[in-house]
Amino acid sequence: MEMTRIKICGITEYRDAALAAGLGAHALGFIFAPSPRRISREKAREIIRSLPPFIKSVGVFVDEDPTLIREAITFCGLDMVQLHGKETPETCGEFMPRAIKSFRIKGASSLEMIKPYQGKCSSILLDTYSEDSMGGTGKTFDWDLALEAKGVGVPVILAGGLDTSNIEEAISRVRPFAIDINSGIEESPGKKDHELMRELFDKILKVNSLKS
Repeated sequence: MEMTRIKICGITEYRDAALAAGLGAHALGFIFAPSPRRISREKAREIIRSLPPFIKSVGVFVDEDPTLIREAITFCGLDMVQLHGKETPETCGEFMPRAIKSFRIKGASSLEMIKPYQGKCSSILLDTYSEDSMGGTGKTFDWDLALEAKGVGVPVILAGGLDTSNIEEAISRVRPFAIDINSGIEESPGKKDHELMRELFDKILKVNSLKS
């Protein structure tokens, strides 16, 4: 069984990025949309240039002008873009194979939105729906819907309320391509709790070893 990969999102400080990379993160997320975890392009570039090899950098955007996204890719050295708004399949297709499309899951009807994006994104990220926030809610959604979404045939990244208390169950039950964690390991928005991060990676390593 293939191991679940790890993306740590909401990075704003090099010390958090360095620890995540050292613990085994496969990707780090940098939020360029309005958010308490927003980072400037200059700061993101500084952190990304200091990362060790083979750590993917992911820029998170919400309904951003594609031209500005391309500028950010070049300026910061982004490997991937995570489109977290109402971006169309055509917009996502412009960024293939860099594109991750995020969907906020409210119920079974939310899954119908995914099908038109087949072939237009390299993976889909499933997050929890909120009227007040585009992400970082700290709340989970019905993981049975994530299992159903895997049937679309696009790699699934599971997000939404993941933390040290539920990460083993999430991976064992859903077996996603990757998990995305943000607020569940923070001491405050944009600042990671290093003890929680270490505990999280220990648990992920444990459940991944059981899958191998």
